[in-house]
Amino acid sequence: MITISTLARGSGLSRATLLYYDRLGLLRPSERSRSGYRLYSPAQVRRLERICLYRKMGIPLGEMKELLDAPEGRAPLEILQRRLGTLDREIAGLRGQQRAILRLLGQKPLQQGAEMIHKERWVEIMQAAGFKDEEMTNWHRQFEKMEPEAHQEFLESLGIPADEIARIREWSRKA
Repeated sequence: MITISTLARGSGLSRATLLYYDRLGLLRPSERSRSGYRLYSPAQVRRLERICLYRKMGIPLGEMKELLDAPEGRAPLEILQRRLGTLDREIAGLRGQQRAILRLLGQKPLQQGAEMIHKERWVEIMQAAGFKDEEMTNWHRQFEKMEPEAHQEFLESLGIPADEIARIREWSRKA
């Protein structure tokens, strides 16, 4: 068993943060010493590690208790999916800001060190390679089926607006 001060030092968090987690019901001491000190078991230390992990993921404290109380490996998917959706929207917004700043600076957007190819140029390349509309549709369907996250990133790299990406991915899923 360890004290709150030892737990704070070991986790890199402040004592006040741990007391706050206690008030929220996220991390209760396992027991108290005779002199009233909060004592934490190894299980509580592991719980705090999970709290720190969820905080790094940006999970709101209000939703964290449900995640923490779920059996190991059985986190409520809707909480994680909601956070993932939020991150996707934030990333799309940041990419839009990045493109706007680059336009103001008079630079072409860069993607991993190479010049970005825009949607129109990509379609020209596909057509020059002999792809007809039906074949391009099938290409998108296979990309979405096999690597949905990479498909999203690819479409974003072409500078396609988020609403159009959503439409492309939607019809790509309908096989």
